[in-house]
Amino acid sequence: MKRFAVGLLALAFTFAAYAAKNSKTVDFAQPVQVGSTTLPAGPVKVTWTGTGSDAKLTLAPYGKHPVTVPAQIVSQRNPNTAISTISVKGVQYLQQVQLSDLTLVVRNAPTTSAQAGQ
Repeated sequence: MKRFAVGLLALAFTFAAYAAKNSKTVDFAQPVQVGSTTLPAGPVKVTWTGTGSDAKLTLAPYGKHPVTVPAQIVSQRNPNTAISTISVKGVQYLQQVQLSDLTLVVRNAPTTSAQAGQ
């Protein structure tokens, strides 16, 4: 029984280290829409799982329920941590989260062609 508990504890530490590597806190300067949810301005914990175009992006504002959306991970260097949004009918939609060594692209986010119907 002791061996099982030690093994389980080691596994928990491994998962915690992996999750910490795939997360970052990003400050949102303004509220943004992600899917059908509006995330408030302020610090948002960004966590991702998966690889390439088969990734999931979870956004967890302080004190709010997290939102998970399909995403694509693009390996690229970015000079700053930032978010990229697009305005559609006065609503700011999240398109990307840019981190130092990768960009998380929100799949199914509105694009500039979505504005053509305004």
